[in-house]
Amino acid sequence: MTAPVTAASIALDGAVATASPVEAEAFVPSRGFWGHVGHRLVRDPVAMAAGAVILFIVAVAILSPWITPMDPYKGSMLRRLRPVGDATYWLGSDELGRDMLSRLMVGARLSLFMGVTPVLIAFAIGSAIGILAGYVGGWTNTILMRTIDVFFAFPSVLLAIALSGALGAGIFNAIVSLTCVFVPQIARVAESVTTGIRRRDYIDAAKLSGASALTIMRVQVLGNVVGPIFVYATSLISVSMILASGLSFLGLGVRPPEPEWGLMLNTLRTAIYVNPMVAALPGLAIFVVSISFNLFSDGLRTAMEIRQ
Repeated sequence: MTAPVTAASIALDGAVATASPVEAEAFVPSRGFWGHVGHRLVRDPVAMAAGAVILFIVAVAILSPWITPMDPYKGSMLRRLRPVGDATYWLGSDELGRDMLSRLMVGARLSLFMGVTPVLIAFAIGSAIGILAGYVGGWTNTILMRTIDVFFAFPSVLLAIALSGALGAGIFNAIVSLTCVFVPQIARVAESVTTGIRRRDYIDAAKLSGASALTIMRVQVLGNVVGPIFVYATSLISVSMILASGLSFLGLGVRPPEPEWGLMLNTLRTAIYVNPMVAALPGLAIFVVSISFNLFSDGLRTAMEIRQ
């Protein structure tokens, strides 16, 4: 009596061999690289928790004009520095009697904007410079990379402060300064990754097929280096938020009365001995978001380390 042929059986020369569940799983179509990355990422509880915190903060920042309990700009000197847990001000009030919860919610918009925007701009510019230098090589690589090395002679904090001080205070100038800080770092990573793959077989095959250098960089090179560059850029968002908050703290970023976490730290520094819990809230918000971006970046990098 012939055994029934199931979905997990294999016919070889007329004989029927039953595959084990583990072997049968091999016949499932592959998810692809990014499918495997997503599958590994969702199984990382730390990365998922960090991602949930980031999504929550982003949602609060977007919806803050409609969900804030009070006007973040309206204060009362009679109700200044109310403690955390107050019946009216749940997270206390600042030095001008403004609701801290409302200001933290609205301030998330500027803090995230100033943290993410410079990294995105630097990601585009730095990737283009690094891929060009790594693929072309020769004198082009030497000139571009030696120019990039000049920026590494200065610490990131000092460079950001110097550029902001030269350009003047303001959100736009702060973003330009932070972008100049991150472009060399991303360009260096992009150049290193591109140099490592420019001698691969698929690059040589594209050259033999008659593809132009621009097409090869745009299709073959960019598609294979964008992942590592993006992971590194993600890790810079937390640094960008801290630097942006530092510029606002020094008066080189956002100007009053706009709520921004770094600026709020600056204005509340005189109240640290009167109401330390309220004064520490903006710093706690910066810490939570920064560590969340770092943990999510670490999880994403681990998920992309797939051995073929």
